[in-house]
Formats: sequence, C-alpha cells, structure tokens
Amino acid sequence: MAARTMAGMSSPVEFLELLAREAAAIEFEGPLVAARAAGLPADRLAELEQAKVVALRVRALLERRRRREIELSGLYDTASDLAGLRDLDDVLRAIVHRARILLSTDVAYMTLNDDERGDTYMRVTDGSISARFQGLRLEMGDGLGGLVAQTGTPYVTSNYQEDKRFRHTGEIDGGVGEEGLVAILGVPLRLGSSVIGVLYAANRSARPFAREEVSLLVSLAAHAAVAIDTARLLAETRAALAELSAANSTIRAHSSSVERAAAAHDRMTALVVRGGGMEDLAAAVTDVLGGALLALDAEGRRLARVGEIGEPDRADLVEAVAASRTEGRSVRRGPLWYAAVVAGAENLGALVLRPDGELVDADQRILERAALVTALLLLFRRTVAEAEGRVRGELLDDLIARPAQDTDALRGRARRLGVDLDAPHVLVAVGDDAFAATGSARQRVLSWAITYASTRGGLAAARDGRVVLMLPGKDAGGAARAVARDLSRVTGRPVTAGGSGPSTGPASLATVFAEADRCLTALGALGRAGQGASTAELGFVGLLLGAVGDSGDRDVARFLAATVGPVVDYDARRGTALVKTLEAYFGMGGSLARAAELLHVHVNTVTQRLERVGQLLGADWQKPERALEVQLALRLHRLRATTE
Repeated sequence: MAARTMAGMSSPVEFLELLAREAAAIEFEGPLVAARAAGLPADRLAELEQAKVVALRVRALLERRRRREIELSGLYDTASDLAGLRDLDDVLRAIVHRARILLSTDVAYMTLNDDERGDTYMRVTDGSISARFQGLRLEMGDGLGGLVAQTGTPYVTSNYQEDKRFRHTGEIDGGVGEEGLVAILGVPLRLGSSVIGVLYAANRSARPFAREEVSLLVSLAAHAAVAIDTARLLAETRAALAELSAANSTIRAHSSSVERAAAAHDRMTALVVRGGGMEDLAAAVTDVLGGALLALDAEGRRLARVGEIGEPDRADLVEAVAASRTEGRSVRRGPLWYAAVVAGAENLGALVLRPDGELVDADQRILERAALVTALLLLFRRTVAEAEGRVRGELLDDLIARPAQDTDALRGRARRLGVDLDAPHVLVAVGDDAFAATGSARQRVLSWAITYASTRGGLAAARDGRVVLMLPGKDAGGAARAVARDLSRVTGRPVTAGGSGPSTGPASLATVFAEADRCLTALGALGRAGQGASTAELGFVGLLLGAVGDSGDRDVARFLAATVGPVVDYDARRGTALVKTLEAYFGMGGSLARAAELLHVHVNTVTQRLERVGQLLGADWQKPERALEVQLALRLHRLRATTE
C-alpha cells in the first residue's frame, strides 16, 4: 500500500504542478529524488526522467515567452514614451535609459554620426562614470562602435579588450578601460538606408549577449531612429515656423513702414505744392517720426525748429553733415540723427532729428526724403529771391544810370516792389575788397545784398564792378558802417563801404550814387579800407569830394598845381620819388629816420630828397601853414589819381 502511494506521488502530474506554480528549475529534481528513495523500478525512473526533461523544456519556453512579452511591453512603452517627447535631448536620454533597463546592463550609451567630420561621437550615456569615456569620438571603422557605424551591422563581444576582430586605438581602449566595460553590444541606428548612429548596451563583467537581446536592442534602435528623426523634423519645423513668424513680423513692420513713408511722401509733396515753408515741413516730419527736429542752413543758422532740441555742437554738426553727404544717407551720432541737405555738390544745410525711439530703415528714408524736400524749398526760395532781386536790381540800375527818364514810370515800378522813391534813401557802395577771385563769391555778395536790402524795404544791384544798396533812411554813415560790419562777417574778410545821401527823389539818386562811389574811393585813398563811412564824415576831404569830377575840378587842379605841382612835375620828368618821400615824411610825423625806414632807403637819401623839395617849393614849405596846404594837396593828388 505504501509503495503504491509513493508511486502515485512520483507521477508526471507532479511536474505539471511545478509548472503551474512556476517553480524554480532545481525543484524539478524533487520527484526523481523521491522516486529513487522509494525504490521505484528503473522503467518508472526513466519515465519520470523523460517527464522532467519535457517539463523543463516547457518551463524554458514559457520563460522565453514571458521575457518576450516583457520586451514587447517595454518596446511598446518605449514607443509611447518617445511619441510624447518633443525635445531631441529628451528623446535621446529616454532611448538610452530604456535600453539599459530592458537589457538589464550596467551601462547604455549612444553615438551619433558627424557627417562633416566623418566620425561618430558620444552623444548620451546612462550609467557611465568616466568623463573620458563620455567624451570619446570614434573614427569610422575604429573599435566596435566605429565598425558598426561604418558597416551598419550589429556587433557583440563578451570581452572587448581581448577581441581581435576590432581595430583597437589607445584613445578608445583607454576610455573603455576607464569605464571598466567588458561585454559590449552595439547595433546601428538606421534611417532608411542611412546609418545615423549606434546604440550600445554594455556590462562591466564578461557576459555573452543572447540572440534575443540583440534582436531586442535592434528593435529598440529602430524605434529610436524614427523618434530621433521625428524630433529632428519637429525641431526643424519649429525653427522654420519661428523664421516664418519672424519674417511675417518683419513683413508687417516693413509694410507699415512703407505705408508710413508713402503717407509722409504724399504729405510733404502736398506741402511743397501748396507753398508751405520750413516750419510746416518740420511739423510734418515730427508728426510722422515723433521727437524733435531742427533745420539749419549752410551757415548753421536755424531755419525751423519743432520740439525741444538744443543746438548741436558745431564740430559734431560739421562732421556728421560731411559723413551724411559722403555716405548719401542719414547718420546717427549719439541720440541725434543728421541728414545733409544738398543740391548736387552744393551744401544747403542739414536736418537734425532727436527721435523718441529707434529709427528703422524706412524711418531713415523719411528723414532723408525730408532733407530732399528741404533742398527743394530752399532752392525755390532762392529762385524766387533771385528773380525778385533781378527786378529790384534792374530798377536801381535804371535809377542810377538813367535818372532823366520818366520818373512817374520809375515810381510805379518801385511801388509794385513796395519802395517809395520820394522817401529819403541813402546809397551804400561796397568795395571790391568784398569779393574773392571767383565769380561765385561776387554772386554770393550780391545775393546777400539783395536779401539785406529787401528785408529793409530797399534795393540792391551790381553797378560798374560795385555792389550798391539803396536803403530807406537819412543816416548814410550808419548804413555804410552796418553794411561793412555785416558783410565782413559773411565773407570773413574786411569790407569797405562808402555811403551818401539822403536822396530827395528819384532824380537825385544818380548824384547820390556818384558821391557814395567817390566816398568809397576816398576811404581807400585815406587808408581806411575795411571801414564804412559817409561823405559828410570824411572832413575836409569830404567837402572836396563834391568838387571832384564836376565844375569845381578846375579849382582843385589850380590848387594842386600851385601847392605841389613843381614836385609832381619833377617826378614825372626825372622818375624820382619826391611825392612818395613827402608822404612818408608827413606820415611819420616829420621823422627822417622813420621815413627812411618806411621807404627802405638811407636817412641821407631822405635828407637830400627833402632838400630838393625845398628848392622846388621854397624854403618855407615846412612852416605850419604851408605844411598843412602841402599835406592837403598830397591827399587830393592821391585821391585824384585814384579816381581818374
């Protein structure tokens, strides 16, 4: 009875029970041990041995299927996790970490191919402790990873350092040795027909990798390659969208700027058409661009100002305007923008803008267009002024040259210009010392004179090489001094101006001009160049100026002949310099030594010449009465010689 019971307990059914409760492989030896102890016959023991072998096979099959189920579940989870990731770095870290978990290895890592350098480099590691290992770069064909990257074929080794199939290098072996890796599995990351990198699983002890583990890592690498490409495409798409968004913003801003520029152009064009001035233009520019604007002419004088903006430093202004002219566009200096106002090669001025914010390119174009419109306004203003100046100049020229013509017609022409010829006027003649060698300088002085006279209700013209101004008033000397002073500032050189008047009607203007012209000549003869004065202010010379050139000329000639005539005749016959010596002698206060120094001759020469003068004029020529007459005669002689 006991034998039958033991036999029942050691039946093949017991192996099924072990399989059902997932017993360990060692437990499957239990029924055989019990059967041998019970003394079962050999055929029964053989039957149990066969049942054990089958049961272990079934157990191994179930274990493989369970492991495959875990792997598939891991792959599914991996695919799900990767699908939810958007950042490439997150994707790479998730792939490597999942590989390490699924294969239960010490380390997992990934290298990516660098197409520019032609190698593969360590991108992500999980479980690594060596900085040297984490910074490895592998040439194609070097080491296990370089070979996988080159061939696109999985490679596995249970002991890398001793495996001769791979091309070992000191750098790679050093990094692997420092990390302590022994067994390594590497599979390619394939994207279509291209290999983009290698996925690895590695242990720090010798361990063969089963075929199933290779297949698992290959599957994981396939998922990884797709996820990497998806993340890359997503990153590129995001970058493209960002670029499109930025481009769209730029286009919108540019469109807005273009619309604003077009509106500004239309506004400035309309302003010119309706005859607006510089203040209107400055207001239009600041309405569009904001901030404050200062318009300056070529001399730096203010034409218009809108808003709070101070006068720029002169040196900064000159440098900035020169830069703007050279570059052909507006320039920035600190908080201010400068745009040169030019017409061809001529500098007409500048616009200075202090904007509230930053200026974009279109805003700079608006400022530059405003500078162009400013040039048009200034040229138009100049053209109008020149046309009016020609009309005014022609009238003054007719008054001076043909005073006997119809005075009523002259009065009518003057009234149309806002000039009353019957009111007192003074005439001022400007000397040619106001002109440089060029005709442009003469034209500049004439333009200044026309503007100067027009703003005071007068006239100006060019006459016989002079510039003549007819100004309302009675103070000829004051007018001459004002013209000399102001014109000297404009030209940068001393200017002489002779005045005369006032007039007593249109018929008297020719005589007044002749006196002003002789006054100008007298100022030069008296050594007063660069000054302004009237005939009445020249003392006795002024009293005599009225006689020079008219019926009193005969009296002046007789006076000269009686006083210094012998000396003048002697110089003319002998080619001597007695007159010049007399002038130097009186000019130096009767000092022989200073006169000799002025004449650049020896003092004895001066003495000899004066002795000759005494022989010609008489011994009393140095007495006070005679000396005064001689000096007066010398002045008149010089003045007469200048006017002839």
